[in-house]
Amino acid sequence: MAVMAQSQAMTVYYRPIVSHDPAKPAEAAPVAGSEYLWFDRAERLSRDGDRAIVAAKDVPADVLHRLTARRPPVAGVSMDVPSIMGIVNVTPDSFSDGGRHNDAERAVAHAQLLSAEGADFLDIGGESTRPGAEFVPDEEEIRRTAPVIARLTAEGLSAISIDTRKSMVARAAILDGATVLNDVSGLDFDPAMADLCVEFDLPICVMHAQGTPETMQNDPRYSDVVLDVYDALESKVDRLVNLGLDRGKIIVDPGIGFGKTQAHNLALLQNISIFHGLGCPILLGVSRKRFIGTIGNAPEADKRAPGSIAVALAAVAQGIQILRVHDVSETKQALDLHLAVTRGHFDVA
Repeated sequence: MAVMAQSQAMTVYYRPIVSHDPAKPAEAAPVAGSEYLWFDRAERLSRDGDRAIVAAKDVPADVLHRLTARRPPVAGVSMDVPSIMGIVNVTPDSFSDGGRHNDAERAVAHAQLLSAEGADFLDIGGESTRPGAEFVPDEEEIRRTAPVIARLTAEGLSAISIDTRKSMVARAAILDGATVLNDVSGLDFDPAMADLCVEFDLPICVMHAQGTPETMQNDPRYSDVVLDVYDALESKVDRLVNLGLDRGKIIVDPGIGFGKTQAHNLALLQNISIFHGLGCPILLGVSRKRFIGTIGNAPEADKRAPGSIAVALAAVAQGIQILRVHDVSETKQALDLHLAVTRGHFDVA
């Protein structure tokens, strides 16, 4: 179901205008069940260019429910406050840290460090998805990731996610203990991924991408990038729900940098609260990406932590539930301070 009023012929979208100000009006509604993020107004949008600000109470009831309902835990990780997904690339060619963890021992050691620094999830990937990256055969991807996942599972560390677009790789990871699937193709590369997560009843993150890593930055175009990405993600969510997967186990990712220009990325980030209308947790992966280096004048990827954190906190202020990052310790410190200030207290673990 699109975020729309049922009586309207044209789809109408609603973007909550999110605030964390302590002076919360009595009529304010929570953002995805949050205790400290709220909205009392929303922007109403449509593809004919009609835009208006409406009171939260005037948002259609079914849409309002999606925008306000609490998100259940994902693989045991609470969605009530933002969580951190640490990136572990077991690859020779990832854009940021390719080769640094390209064997099982180094990858496990890095994952252990990220877990100790506060990562709630560990996202293990064996195929680079940077622009221009080449395809990796299933067997090679399994060879890279399986021993790492098996070791981390045995050690009982953070929730383990497998970053793959291939069902054979995902199945091997599940059998080794992975409890979350992260498909950057959003089920488009391998249709069997949808059936796999339903078979095992596991959470899955579906990301939006225009094209494949080999071609995605070759002149990406959209009619309206925010609404186009919304519609594409809605179709993926509907597909999984229709197959029998609970909506609470579906994570959506707008795919910053995957078939998007800098202008597309900024438009998505500025309007990212619209994706709460899908009724799912939202994952954001912007860590060290090229547009951060361009805007922040940081040509070297491993020097982009400050810019990455700035974008992450801006998204957290809009209610994003999961941050996928390289720099876990720095992000955790910034996130803890952000939450302490916006909530007016800090809960010691």
